[in-house]
Amino acid sequence: MCGKAVSMPYKTIPIEQAVGTTLAHDMTEVIPGKSKGPVFRKGHKVKKRDLCRLMKMGKNNLYVLNLKKNQIHEDEAVFELAHALAGPGVTFSSSPKEGKLELRADYPGLFKVNVDALIDFNMVEDVMCASIHNNTPVKKSQSLAATRAIPLVIDRNELDMAVKKAKENYPIFSVKMFNPLKVRLIITGNEVYNGLIQDKFQAIVEKKLNAFGATLEETVILPDDKEMITLQIQSYLNKDTDLIITTGGMSVDPDDVTKAGIEGAGFDEVYYSAAVLPGAMFLLGYNQNTSVMGLPACGLYHKITIFDLILPRLMTGEKPGQRSLAKLCHG
Repeated sequence: MCGKAVSMPYKTIPIEQAVGTTLAHDMTEVIPGKSKGPVFRKGHKVKKRDLCRLMKMGKNNLYVLNLKKNQIHEDEAVFELAHALAGPGVTFSSSPKEGKLELRADYPGLFKVNVDALIDFNMVEDVMCASIHNNTPVKKSQSLAATRAIPLVIDRNELDMAVKKAKENYPIFSVKMFNPLKVRLIITGNEVYNGLIQDKFQAIVEKKLNAFGATLEETVILPDDKEMITLQIQSYLNKDTDLIITTGGMSVDPDDVTKAGIEGAGFDEVYYSAAVLPGAMFLLGYNQNTSVMGLPACGLYHKITIFDLILPRLMTGEKPGQRSLAKLCHG
């Protein structure tokens, strides 16, 4: 993108003549491997004792601002950008730092990003915004994104264009609250049912549910029996159940009948397989107000699986479908 010729809203003065002038922007010092941050803030009145520090920071000249009507200082501009970008559940401070504002979560939930709209926003000259990934579970006050006007002074037309793009696609950023789901669990496997091995799945599932405010209402251990699995799921559907989770029995082995047991329970939508490793043999389905997740055995061995990607979305009331599972192939 080619830059436009803009009349400079400032004049440059040598550092030796700066005593008594007011800084037009934060002065940042970088100490490699140790720190980076503003040493002098915008509005600081330069004193004689400051000159040595400024020169050590590589500042041989300073700017004196003389803004025209259509020119906006970075600190004022960034407030307009942040206001336009921030949707429900997203907040920001009143104190820009080095011309930037950080957007944070106002409460725990699932961070949502309109990715295409964010890209369009960044196509506007002289502004930028970068964020963490879409569909990331976040905690209260967690950093989500940061935005700024790139030059010290931005043209009003460029700023208005960026704000307009953000408002037309509102909200570019938002945080969806987690719902306190009631969950029921079915653990399948002859080896667990017959007591040959101890179940480890319940503790893993319950810990992850609790992290998002869901409650595990009931757990049943069943053998690899399609009819028993179907009947148990139907029993759960007749109760106050938001989410049914089954563990094990999802692979291609002849004894693995959990998938068939779920399908026999009469769900309106069932999607099998996801473009995720670990978790390719994953099942996701919906029946009116109840969802079902069939977890493959990888959940016993890996800290993060497909379960961790889909559970937060179900907790916000979303219903990812086949294309959503396919889109997980990237990243």
